[in-house]
Amino acid sequence: MRSRIAAVIVSLLMVLSPAAAARAADDPLLAQLAAIPGLTVVSETQATGYRFFVLTYRQPADHRHPSAGTFEQRLTLLHRSNAAPTVLYTNGYGLAASPRPTQTEPTALLGANQVSVEHRFFTPSRPAPADWSDLTIWQEATDEHRIVTAFKSLYSGRWIQTGASKGGMTSVYHRRFYPDDVDGVVAYVAPNDVINPADRAYDRFFDTVGTPECRANLDNIQREALKRRDRLVPVLEANAAEQGWTFHRTIGTADRSFEMTVLDTVWAFWQYSDAADCAAAPEAATATDEQLYAWIDAAAGWSFYTDQALEYYWPYYYQAASQLGWPSLRFEHLRGLRNHPGLYTANSSLPPELRRKHNPVPMIDIDLWVRTASQRMLFVYGENDPWGAERFTPSRRDSALYVAPGANHGANISRLAPQDAAAATAMLRRWADAPATFATKLSADLPIDDMLGDRRRIN
Repeated sequence: MRSRIAAVIVSLLMVLSPAAAARAADDPLLAQLAAIPGLTVVSETQATGYRFFVLTYRQPADHRHPSAGTFEQRLTLLHRSNAAPTVLYTNGYGLAASPRPTQTEPTALLGANQVSVEHRFFTPSRPAPADWSDLTIWQEATDEHRIVTAFKSLYSGRWIQTGASKGGMTSVYHRRFYPDDVDGVVAYVAPNDVINPADRAYDRFFDTVGTPECRANLDNIQREALKRRDRLVPVLEANAAEQGWTFHRTIGTADRSFEMTVLDTVWAFWQYSDAADCAAAPEAATATDEQLYAWIDAAAGWSFYTDQALEYYWPYYYQAASQLGWPSLRFEHLRGLRNHPGLYTANSSLPPELRRKHNPVPMIDIDLWVRTASQRMLFVYGENDPWGAERFTPSRRDSALYVAPGANHGANISRLAPQDAAAATAMLRRWADAPATFATKLSADLPIDDMLGDRRRIN
């Protein structure tokens, strides 16, 4: 027993600051964290009802060749109780530069602990040098598998995984490769691009969402903007010069950036706006150049398709190009107005050296597994969210899919119809073995994370 305590103290001295190490002997949680090989405590925040840690965990760059190099993967821990359930939160992107304590909706409903993981290749969780062929859904799922295995030494109760959009997809992939790691998955607004070119579902969505009047005006805004390209592109160029934006590294030119942003406008509107916001859109035919430029900026963002903004999202676009797929729309209402056919692809947002040919096999495998073999999977979608046009179809093995009426890409359990919200909550608490009375006293002590690491037309 004494030798074990001595080993823990030695580990603490290696991974904690001197001040933290000095009190480690009187802090069982710190001692438990220090006992996890490869885990480093970066910082800690204490508040009433919880403790919050920023951590790093050493991972193989390539899990098939673990001796070939490692990297430090960032994660955070929201600790409430060793006896509480634990939520594994995968947002599919990077953590904030300075992570702060927040909780996901499942964490709040369960009064749970929460382990939040930064996706590999989002900086700083990137191997150096980086072999981008190691950025696959299996490699990230194996990152998460090692993290769950390590943290089960602290939290031996039930585990639930969650994420929204790309984070929801990430949770599905982890479940596919390591089905015994967690006891259930809540995947929010997670697209499922089974056959990459077969995207008519997206076109059907845009043919039916909202009112005919709203759809017509949004389409006309896109048309009118492209007709005024000769006047609006110079505005973008002047804006870029003022802000320090460039285009040559990824999208190529200001004209290509302009066209991509215009193509994104209607998608971005429905992704993050509500039907009532249609009334605030300008009338395309009578709008001034300034009004069109400002409205498109608010809806889609002229700054997004620039080198400065896209670099952060290279790991997403790399995955979309190589494995995940991306929406391909027909844009029939824009015939004759586009200068760059074939621009609307994931590879267009990558530098040339990262562009990849798409491999359709992984998504076909994932879709088949979810439909036929998965269990304890809960999917939540928004009725007016374009990303929900291609959805996962869960099996009948203790799984469900719910759609939040009128909701966009921020759909969650709280926005479901009351009877659906009650059923989804009951299912989640049953999986986690967490009665409602346990969560009630803990649910309001932290802000709810919207779980979306993006604000543009990426998932």
